[in-house]
Amino acid sequence: MQRCKFAIALTAFVFALSAPLCADQKPLTLPDILAWKRLQTPVISNDGLWFAYKLVPNDGNSQVVLKNIQTGAEQRFDIGEVPRPNPLNPGAMEMMAVPARDVVFSDDSKWLAYEVHPTQSEGRQLKKQHKPLENKLVLVELATGKKTEFDRIRRFSFSGERATAIALQRYPNQPAGPVAGAPAAQGGSASAAKPDDKPQGTDLILLDLASGEELNLGNVSDFAFDKKGNWFAWIVDAQDKLGNGINLRNMTTGTVSTLDSAKAVYKSLNWTEKGDALAVLRGVDDKRWEDKVYTLVAFKNFSENGAPEKLVYDPAKDQSFPAGMAIAAERRPAWMADLSEVTFGIHELKPKEQEKGRGPGARAAAAAKPAADASNSADAKDAAAAKPDDSEDKPDLMIWHWKDSRLQSMQQVQENRDKNFSYLCAWIPGENKFVRLASPELKEVALPAEAKYGMGSDIRAYELEANLDGKRYQDVYKVDPKTGERKLVLRKARWVQGSSPDGTHVLYYEDGNFFSYNFETGESHNLTKPVPAVFIDTDDDHNVVKPPTRSMGWSKDSKYVLLTDKWDIWKVPADGGEAVNLTGDGKKEKIRYEQIWKLDPDDKGWDLAKPLYVRAYGEWTKKGGIGVIDPDKPGIKMLHWDDASYANLLKAKNADVFAYSRETNQEYPDFYAAGNLLADGRKITDANPQQKNFLWTKGVKLVEYTGIRGDKLQGALYLPANYDPQKKYPTIVYIYEKLSQGANTYPQPGFNGFSVGYYTSNGYAVLTPDITYKVNDPGISSITCILAALKAAEATGVVDPNRVALHGHSWGGYQTAFAVTQTKAFRAAIAGAPLTDMISMYSSIYWNTGSANQPIFESSQGRFTGGYWDNMAAYIRNSPVYHATNVQTPLVILCNDKDGAVDHTQGIEYYNTLRRLGKPVVMLEYVGENHGLVKPEDMKDYTERMKEFFDYYLMDKPAPKWWTDGVPLLKINDELSARAKQEQKGAGATAEATPLK
Repeated sequence: MQRCKFAIALTAFVFALSAPLCADQKPLTLPDILAWKRLQTPVISNDGLWFAYKLVPNDGNSQVVLKNIQTGAEQRFDIGEVPRPNPLNPGAMEMMAVPARDVVFSDDSKWLAYEVHPTQSEGRQLKKQHKPLENKLVLVELATGKKTEFDRIRRFSFSGERATAIALQRYPNQPAGPVAGAPAAQGGSASAAKPDDKPQGTDLILLDLASGEELNLGNVSDFAFDKKGNWFAWIVDAQDKLGNGINLRNMTTGTVSTLDSAKAVYKSLNWTEKGDALAVLRGVDDKRWEDKVYTLVAFKNFSENGAPEKLVYDPAKDQSFPAGMAIAAERRPAWMADLSEVTFGIHELKPKEQEKGRGPGARAAAAAKPAADASNSADAKDAAAAKPDDSEDKPDLMIWHWKDSRLQSMQQVQENRDKNFSYLCAWIPGENKFVRLASPELKEVALPAEAKYGMGSDIRAYELEANLDGKRYQDVYKVDPKTGERKLVLRKARWVQGSSPDGTHVLYYEDGNFFSYNFETGESHNLTKPVPAVFIDTDDDHNVVKPPTRSMGWSKDSKYVLLTDKWDIWKVPADGGEAVNLTGDGKKEKIRYEQIWKLDPDDKGWDLAKPLYVRAYGEWTKKGGIGVIDPDKPGIKMLHWDDASYANLLKAKNADVFAYSRETNQEYPDFYAAGNLLADGRKITDANPQQKNFLWTKGVKLVEYTGIRGDKLQGALYLPANYDPQKKYPTIVYIYEKLSQGANTYPQPGFNGFSVGYYTSNGYAVLTPDITYKVNDPGISSITCILAALKAAEATGVVDPNRVALHGHSWGGYQTAFAVTQTKAFRAAIAGAPLTDMISMYSSIYWNTGSANQPIFESSQGRFTGGYWDNMAAYIRNSPVYHATNVQTPLVILCNDKDGAVDHTQGIEYYNTLRRLGKPVVMLEYVGENHGLVKPEDMKDYTERMKEFFDYYLMDKPAPKWWTDGVPLLKINDELSARAKQEQKGAGATAEATPLK
């Protein structure tokens, strides 16, 4: 095997002299880790006087902390057990990225509202009783600290910028849909209504914050304040649709009016951003269709002197509206900013099935029969009611066709999206004109409220191929919102970066350069050809030709686009012209200006008239910092630049008060408050003061080596808490791809398997190396880099070469499984959810998305140039299972039965092969778990077993019996119960043990 050259390079050595080893410090245990906290959803009040956040332990109940930034006074409020987000749930990461909705300051900075969840014990009890978990809402008056609690609140909102009130919507008294398992009602009574016909309204409290007066509104299904807080609109959805409609309250005068009312269902309430117009959908049943048929009801010209103008668009009265289609309730209608149009979605209607005994044929048959005897009519009804459903039994079948653009499994995952899909359309009230913007030929059209033109995307010609090889193309169209006219502007574009805020330009990348297309002039401009920088991501080692660096977005006025060459940030005119290097020294000083913080969530683009605050990272020093780019002054001024990392920056909306987080490998990322230059920051949080009681890593050494492509690489070597330069230490090599950038980040103790903080506290060194790859050799590349990094780390004198273990999860699990077939350098290894057979994995399914793995192999992490039939030797030489006979390292495999990323059979195939060869291997299968563990009890168990395994091989501690002897199925419950009891006693979970020989 080709070996990497390496160079010992102690380019950075952070030693914690400020945290001397104390006699009473102890190593972390699992109970200590469970109590370790994370600071979540930080928010700063608009006046800059208050700061609030959630303090969430790894396991257990949480608190909201409220801090007065000026005085330092602090209040803490218990909020129960915060639900743990599942990262494998679609949309979960997106939800984690949005601003907090459960800890909120009022816009006038006088109030704080936060949600309270059931405690951990209460939640467990409610789940056992099959009862719903319901939240409370607590309102805190900031000036006095007075706290008011409201039970059973599922949603809340302050009244916009005026902040005179808060709306509190309660949970329903009973589930809105039918009780699970209940028999279907007979006949056509209200009790037999479909779930979406059930009234969705619940009680809502509108609380006046000044007086404390409560206005109780019944049967509210949806509500919204306009942005300024002048108006409050709500939808009534009551039993039998009595009183249903949309109501409006003037928040200044208290006057309530009904904007529209009917025996109908109202949905999708939506204000304009300015609060000058409102739109909603009104739906009624139609005997021809399964779906409700909706009408658009829109309002504008709100004033205190009279009712707003009501505008109604009824598709049934418009001959231009597509037959067999209707307005879709799943897409909220939206006014354009100039109030010239209202956009909405349409979808196909599903015809009602003809009931037996109904319709012309049934009537004719009935007329031909003699009338039934009246005395037998009741018997006939009873017999009909007693008869089982005589509909034809149908097989459960899916037909997988080679021409399907999406696999059937992918269609299953995306079923709800497909069901709720709608085509974007518009209505021009002034002309009473319907405009169709999207259609089956152009399904996706984006039209922001401020845009002059829509941007359409057509992937039909490329979708099948994209789902085979991962190369995703699209045809891009300019769409006129006034006429629906479309014009093809880009054909087979791979990297489309999106349109400008005003909808006049689209940014795209092609063959090493960024271009813009001007919808108004029809001209395309090469933006980066004259720029003295390279916008090809040369660090990207996937099977992609000339991959782009990323765009950092448009300016607010749509005149410029901000681009990065992965070092500096460039301001480039939208129609071409002289570019300006805003940062200036990134490439020269090897500083990556990675991110511009969005300090005003309402901004649609970067406001170049204001300072831009930028996150910086030193490629080889690992330093971190925050810089500022002043308007019209190219060149960045560094406000912070040191051996630390700065991940968060917040600004008070109405004051020059900032809050930023700073972390090191010694210090938790607590927040500091400062002015606009971020000088003399005052620490305003202290998430884990207990850290001083525990042994902690003594810092990080950086080691340098050369990768398989001849590139310079680094590894971060975390020193053990009890580090003595005269000693060598057992070491765990933790791998994925590039990890050295974490050298100055905080090693948060965790309990989902491996944790740097946990192991360094317990006397281990930890090496996290960078790995780069050659196409068609992901496994060979990884082991080459890993061994080079390990050799460089051993040369520091820290690592005991006879006591080194290897661990990684997912892609890191694959590399671990492969590494032990190529080297004897590791005394033990744990492969979490590993790929093991690249041939079978290539054509299996990524069940979490329903897509094939083929695109991942050819255009993403797999890094192969094609399928295995064209490159069989490469697939075989990089597959662990084909080299299993070489394995001599004791191996644990984590392989969960519901893994939707790496198919369960991958772990089983490798385990069975190793078992057949008589190799020391144990497979841990957590039933019902996906690609990663989510159940706390499983996370704890895996953490403990991992520690026991590594302690046995690297620390000469007794071996756990589950490793030496296994556990029969009939005894696993007893073994788990015994471990749980030991955990409760705090005595650790080490089972009956055998010493290492």
